[in-house]
Amino acid sequence: PRLSAQDVINVYCETAEVQMYCDFCHVKLCKPCIGEHIADEYEKHKIVLFQKKKSTLIYPKCATHPTKTCDLQCKECDIHVCPSCFTSSQHKGHSFLELSEIYNSKKKDIAKDTEELQHIISPTYEEITNDLETQIANFEGEYKKLKTAVTEYGKQWHREIDNVIIAMKKEIKSLKRKHFDILKKHTDEVKQIQSLIEQTLQNLKEIEESNEVSLTFQYSSRNKEFSKLPPTVQISLPMFNPKPVNGEQIYKLFGSLASLSTTTEENGYKLKKPETSTREMLEEPELITSIDTGYEKLYSVTCLSEEEIWTNGVVSDMKCFNIQGLLIKTIKTKSGAWPRDIAVKVDGDLVYCDGTTKTVNKVRNGQTEEMIRLQDWTPKQLCITSSGDLLVTMYSDEKTQSKVVRYLRSKEKQTIQFDKKGKPLYSANRKIKFISENRNLDICVTDNKAGAVVVVNQAGKLRFRYTGHPSTTKIKPFKPYGITTDSQSQILTADGDNHCIHILDQDGQFLRYIDNCDLKDPWGLCVYKNNLFVAEWKGKLKKIKYLE
Repeated sequence: PRLSAQDVINVYCETAEVQMYCDFCHVKLCKPCIGEHIADEYEKHKIVLFQKKKSTLIYPKCATHPTKTCDLQCKECDIHVCPSCFTSSQHKGHSFLELSEIYNSKKKDIAKDTEELQHIISPTYEEITNDLETQIANFEGEYKKLKTAVTEYGKQWHREIDNVIIAMKKEIKSLKRKHFDILKKHTDEVKQIQSLIEQTLQNLKEIEESNEVSLTFQYSSRNKEFSKLPPTVQISLPMFNPKPVNGEQIYKLFGSLASLSTTTEENGYKLKKPETSTREMLEEPELITSIDTGYEKLYSVTCLSEEEIWTNGVVSDMKCFNIQGLLIKTIKTKSGAWPRDIAVKVDGDLVYCDGTTKTVNKVRNGQTEEMIRLQDWTPKQLCITSSGDLLVTMYSDEKTQSKVVRYLRSKEKQTIQFDKKGKPLYSANRKIKFISENRNLDICVTDNKAGAVVVVNQAGKLRFRYTGHPSTTKIKPFKPYGITTDSQSQILTADGDNHCIHILDQDGQFLRYIDNCDLKDPWGLCVYKNNLFVAEWKGKLKKIKYLE
């Protein structure tokens, strides 16, 4: 042990090639260095090929016999023992296990634990974190919606109160009119009597000044008639009798907020299931089927089975084919405009974007139902997520902003627009922005104007941008169109200008092109059962096998 410091000699060869390794001292050696390294004749040196470094087990030293190493484990005493301990009376009749066997068993357990941590437990925690971050990202928006709902309800109350006040003012005006009419009528009657009295006085004056006997004899007194005064009209003014204002009662009548509810469910999260199959890509992709759709400009393709493959072009008709190329049915958009994109829900309902009416619509049993109507934004492309949510790309009316919005049914759930520095994730225009969700829940968008595939995680945080792969055969700039993902979490995007498909892994690393199968202007993409469906701009729909 006192010589152990001499074992660790830092022999790093600067000029010679490192070929050997001392598996005890853990140093690299070239062949000329070996002799110098073992010159101390220390018996523990273990020289191996560099490729087999750390293959020699280093056993622990014996606590009872310091010059010995332990290569056994006493089962009864549960301690490491050396050969001297093995033959001693202390362990007489005991059972022993070889440390190498225990070591190898433990190594397998460690490898298994590492595999489980890397591919199951850690990704599960990443999903949990993403879910919580998504909730945090939507936190402000949800509370803003809550405040908006209260404000809008308050406006409704104000409108009703204003209506009550207007009605009451009308009633006051009507009472005032009636009051006036009664007083006016009575006044007119009194004035009429008053006029008769004045006429009578005029007549009496004439009689008094006259000497004619006949005038005097014709006079008949009306004083008794005039002495009967008209009835008194008394009208009581209407009074306003306000109800007492009770703030507490108004609060109760207005509505109530449900208290914040927090529940903790022990088994709420589930561990991710390990990937059970990995498919290799074919050395040469194969064209299986080519269908003439009849579109002059074919735009999108989507399907849940080969018996119903939905397509759309730059016309109002959305056509459904089977894999034999037979036209099954045709549905027209409600507005008569061409749909910007289509998708199929798991229940078979067709969903499409209508840029003219700024709506997202659902077709069920031939009936079109409006799901979402936008203000100041126009929907562009869409996809259905694994959880049943709807992801929609859209641009502002001024064409100065673009974003992705997640909907749960018709309710806005999440907005993805800026990176962590507040910069826009997507170029601000109405250019093509196809969208797809990957198996790891990443959101993949083609930004045609920017010449990039933009990938964010479930919480909306930027993971990477793919801007094409250097190639001497692909001479035109990378301008991605359609996008889809497969069972291997690979991302496929159409490069129409270069007549090919780019395949990336889930981290954005280029894997290969699909540039055979006589591809011409590939546009929309869809993967079903590891087969790729390609909508070509000139109207052809192709099925391509590219995975084993």
